[in-house]
Amino acid sequence: MSQANLAQIFRHQAQRYGERLAVEKRLRNQWRGWSWKTYYDTARALGLGLHRLGVRRGDRVALLSENRLEWVGADMGIIGIGAITIPIYVTLPAAEVAYILGNSDAKVFIAENQAAAEKALKMRADLPELQKIVVIEADGCDLSHPLLMSFPELLDLGREQAAEEPDLFETLGDAIGIEDMATFVYTSGTTGPPKGAMISHKNILAIFDALDAVVPAHDTDETVAFLPLCHVFERIAGHFYGMKVGITAHYTQNFDTIAEDMKTKRPTIVLAVPRVCEKIYARIKSEVKNQPAWKQGVFRWAQRVGSEVSRLKEKKQPVSTLLDLQYQLAYRLVYRKLNESVGGRVRWMTAAGAPLSREIADFFVSSGIFVIEGYGMTETTAPVSLNVLGDYRFGTTGRPLPCNQVKIAPDGEILVKGDNIISGYWKMPEQTVAAFTPDGWLMTGDIGHLDGEGFLVITDRKKDLIITAGGKNIAPQNIEGLFMLDPLFENFVVIGDRRKYLTALVTLNLDEAARLARAAGLAFADAEALLEQEDFRGIVERHVAERNQHLAKYETIKYFRIVPHAFSEQTEELTPSLKVKRKVVLEKYQELIEGMYPADAV
Repeated sequence: MSQANLAQIFRHQAQRYGERLAVEKRLRNQWRGWSWKTYYDTARALGLGLHRLGVRRGDRVALLSENRLEWVGADMGIIGIGAITIPIYVTLPAAEVAYILGNSDAKVFIAENQAAAEKALKMRADLPELQKIVVIEADGCDLSHPLLMSFPELLDLGREQAAEEPDLFETLGDAIGIEDMATFVYTSGTTGPPKGAMISHKNILAIFDALDAVVPAHDTDETVAFLPLCHVFERIAGHFYGMKVGITAHYTQNFDTIAEDMKTKRPTIVLAVPRVCEKIYARIKSEVKNQPAWKQGVFRWAQRVGSEVSRLKEKKQPVSTLLDLQYQLAYRLVYRKLNESVGGRVRWMTAAGAPLSREIADFFVSSGIFVIEGYGMTETTAPVSLNVLGDYRFGTTGRPLPCNQVKIAPDGEILVKGDNIISGYWKMPEQTVAAFTPDGWLMTGDIGHLDGEGFLVITDRKKDLIITAGGKNIAPQNIEGLFMLDPLFENFVVIGDRRKYLTALVTLNLDEAARLARAAGLAFADAEALLEQEDFRGIVERHVAERNQHLAKYETIKYFRIVPHAFSEQTEELTPSLKVKRKVVLEKYQELIEGMYPADAV
């Protein structure tokens, strides 16, 4: 493993690429970018500004903001002086923000705006170590408050420090050891308070070396980034590894502008999660259903051809001349449109963090976009295993990366050991001990197996497995994935632990719902009003029944309830990577759930 630390790698890249564009962000419909030199100079000024405020090697600096240039600049400045970045999600309430600030003993809190700063100011009495709050957008802030200062003021402090000690930033960066911590990433507290996973330079460098060995990424690549930088996947594989390779990053304005920003910036690689792929595919299928019957027939034919070609490629078997000619025609008629919708240059994109259906994977591959399925978690510094070009099996998460070993416990739990595994949780020795086996393997909490060729297959979360009253073990994610192939379903949550049968909570794609209602001749004022109509419920029931035909009897959904609003991160049903928070949903909609289990049936 390379012995350089993140600060030294960043310095080298800034010297190498100079005035070339490094990163840009669309904010308020305007793109603003930094060259590598400006990126480094800003990080240097910020790091030295923090040093002037008294931040030293090993101290913690918290950062709460949406994705923006100041985020990545602050991160590299904090790490560059040997301090530790504490990223915080913008959606967290003040009490949780205060807990993370207090637990990490953060000396400085960098907040995006007044609302973010208020989350700390309200809890100031509980934060004795907090010495300064730096506000990026300080409009409306009372900067006369002794705790507050603006982002430009911090940069000015750093430039003053640089004038006095020109080599200080580089000297501090060179003093960082690879065992030193780079960041604490706080995981959600589903069984207690959030835990600060301690990620070192060594952990991150191990991932760098592993990705270098298997991922085809180059300094000519460009990416359009939209996952939150607080998320360990985007941070490690996008922000840090992109910096290490020399990839140009374009940060979207928000989730709503992803399609437009991809067309504008034409990325070559994209870091995404399965839900993004599912949404793209559902939109395409919905559009096809509005076409004449002959066009729908062409689409189905193209799918069959693409799927056959995809399966042959996966098995490394030749494609016949006739099938290749059919595929070329199918690409021109159907698949090229998907490729062009994401800019026309995407070679590969990730779909990590949850299962992706074979149907969707085949469709993307047929469009010329290889989908990399993988598996990882915060405690493993993101990826554990990845499928790679030329060596993949759809339905698996690929082979374990060279930086770690994987084995399966007797109860099916996936265990991991390697240089990418965290040393533990900050100030939580008992939780740290509980996370590892006595011989040092991280217990992931996920259930799976290694197939005959060494590919890792995830079946479910250990704690999410449903055991019915009849003793059947059911992986809800497999059933949910089947239903999510229907463009009508936006989210589908299977319920049934210790119950006699399975039920589901459902949110709907309102555009698809309206299309189906019009096709059935139903009158409605708006899409939301449809959810109250008995005739429309009959349509949903038919869609559920159709999916049930693909399941074993004990896996079928007996009853369902439609949740009248979309799940979101803001309403706390979804994680930042768009995965359903099952525990939150079960608690929030308990009354709906119990209505599907009358007392005489439980």
